Amino acid sequence: MWGLLTSNNEVNCLCSVYVKVHTFQGYVIIAVCDEELLGKILNEKDICFNVSEKFFKGLKIAVEDAIDLIRNADTANLIGVRIVNKAIEEKLVHPEAVTNIAGIPHAQIVKL
Repeated sequence: MWGLLTSNNEVNCLCSVYVKVHTFQGYVIIAVCDEELLGKILNEKDICFNVSEKFFKGLKIAVEDAIDLIRNADTANLIGVRIVNKAIEEKLVHPEAVTNIAGIPHAQIVKL
């Protein structure tokens, strides 16, 4: 799907995700969430997952562009149907490594 760039170079479409790049001691950590999840708290049994703006809100970009960033990261934290499914499709995440929190898929990638 194609999106339109807004005045601040963010993509405006139904296929967008928020991506924030964190660096720590030379490691690149990518946090990606489907756009509609930003700011939500997912609760299931003993799990409380905060899709916080502090950790996830960076640029709003197309899912395909987020995949390119994930490929170059040391670690990635993914939450949402679109980004996790695309990561599975691109063979970055094994389907059995996905957990669901309140019905929302979550995956982590760690390169050793």
